[in-house]
Amino acid sequence: MTTSPSTPLLSRRNVAAQLAALALSSAVLPLQAQAQTPTALRISSPALPDDWHGKMWTVFKEQLDKTAPGEFDVRINLNGTLFKQGTEPTAMARGNLELATVSAFDLAKLLPAFSIFTAGYILRDPQHLQKVLGGPIGDELYKSVADKLDITILSPLYLGTRQVNLREARSVKTPADLKGLKLRMPGSKEWLFLGEALGATPTPLAFGEVYLGLKTGTIDGQDNPLPTLRAAKFYEVTKQIVLTSHLVDSLFISVANKTWNALSTPQKQKLKAAAVAAAQYNNENRLKEESQLVDYFKQQGLSVTTPDLDAFHRSVQQAYLKSEYAKQWPPGLLERINATK
Repeated sequence: MTTSPSTPLLSRRNVAAQLAALALSSAVLPLQAQAQTPTALRISSPALPDDWHGKMWTVFKEQLDKTAPGEFDVRINLNGTLFKQGTEPTAMARGNLELATVSAFDLAKLLPAFSIFTAGYILRDPQHLQKVLGGPIGDELYKSVADKLDITILSPLYLGTRQVNLREARSVKTPADLKGLKLRMPGSKEWLFLGEALGATPTPLAFGEVYLGLKTGTIDGQDNPLPTLRAAKFYEVTKQIVLTSHLVDSLFISVANKTWNALSTPQKQKLKAAAVAAAQYNNENRLKEESQLVDYFKQQGLSVTTPDLDAFHRSVQQAYLKSEYAKQWPPGLLERINATK
């Protein structure tokens, strides 16, 4: 039996065609798999699970799961377990982290213009914070963050309003009434300057030592938002809260530019909408809690008083305007913030 000479040629052609088809399918499959792989969004936050700016990340995740099912893999890391507080901006700039909340103090170390939001009586209340940081002023500053730090700010949020809490009750109307009072402040020069601007004698002390310091009289008072005062049980060793409202503190939900720039326009819109929803959840619940705490502290036997806030505002801003910090603020920025209604 003889074999036709054309048979091997046809066989070779069939094999070659099959190999070519297999190679093509092998090249296409990874692209399809890549297109179906959700974008990893690792979140780093120092927040405690029970704090509102810890809980808000669950709202963020649920919002994305609803509006962009299968497009994002959101991984929430609280308690500073992924990155230590203050190191997140660098991690995002290097592409080692996708999402975080960063503070004005963190940003001011890299962009001095943000130091204006670490000064006392710049932002009047949470509503003023939203109008300033959620308006043209915020947009301008956020552009500099994106350009210089490789971070895109998605939404500001309200962290709390700091109040003065005293070991012994006294009449406090103006900064002069705090003269000689040892007021515990965090240890950085920015915080100590704020304590001095308030009229007190700023005394650096680790947060973990504040309760004992108040109990023994090492310090005469401390400043923190009301939820912190309750959580740390400072009301057990103090007698008065003075509602100075001297620092309306904020955080910024931020995403690494490396991640942001790789998203489609619809994905960017969904990510920003999720951040805004998370911030709104935090803001509403934090404001509600703060409003309830005044009554709570009164029930604990503390005196809650309100000083002459205009006197505090004028005195503290004048102290800052004469300081080295004001030299770092863009010309006219303070006036624009003050004029924002």
